[in-house]
Amino acid sequence: MREDAGVVDAPVLAVEDVRVWVPDGTEILRGISWTVRPGEQWALLGPNGSGKSTLLSLAGATRHPSAGAVTVLGGRLGEIDVREVRTRIGAVDPLATVHDWLSVEDIVLTGATATAWPLWDRYGEEERARARELLELVGCEALAGREFGTCSQGERQRVRIARALMPAPPLLLLDEPATGLDLPAREALIAALSTLAAREPGMATVLVAHHLEELPASTTHALLLRAGQAVASGPVDEALTGETVSVCFGIDVRLTRHEDGRWSARAAPGWARSIA
Repeated sequence: MREDAGVVDAPVLAVEDVRVWVPDGTEILRGISWTVRPGEQWALLGPNGSGKSTLLSLAGATRHPSAGAVTVLGGRLGEIDVREVRTRIGAVDPLATVHDWLSVEDIVLTGATATAWPLWDRYGEEERARARELLELVGCEALAGREFGTCSQGERQRVRIARALMPAPPLLLLDEPATGLDLPAREALIAALSTLAAREPGMATVLVAHHLEELPASTTHALLLRAGQAVASGPVDEALTGETVSVCFGIDVRLTRHEDGRWSARAAPGWARSIA
């Protein structure tokens, strides 16, 4: 083993016995421990109110735990400048401010400076070449000169991913990126994520989703949450089973993994009648 292997293999995210509660005492996360290593592609799954968004905010260094420890990119929250850490995390947030009248390429360029407005003096040919390369990676190279506001929702999501990748982050966070997309747009997004996993093998990703059909075949690990607690966590073939998904969502689920590596899930026959 190389002398620096321990550094290379160090987790990009380590969550240790974390709890999060709100002022009225309600616990949103209860004793979560979770480790994400370079190159791992995580799915974060659970019903509404299970704590997914809260956990993602810890991973993105935008929130501190009420108890326990969170280490992001080698720095423990509470002991580091989170503003600096955030510049090294790629976050795809559909609510983040972007200016619709900018061109797609200019939107991607703003990812290099983590700003809503372009800082033109900071972008040279190297940055522009990377922006074009990333647009090609997500299948949007033909949109480079188009106004962002004229793009479809699916195209916008892929452009946002390209923007998040500009600083070459070791950790990419995607919060329900397929929400509101039609079938072709969803499939284009999933294809882009699979391509990204192959082209950036050292980057770790965390993808929050409600639907297993939204997970790319490149998913390597899964964490399932219910009521703020982990139902299952680990390599995807072990963590993502009919039994664990049933417990996670509180219904009897039939889970299928297809030959192409994608998943589908359906409630067991008669489930709807059982709650009528």
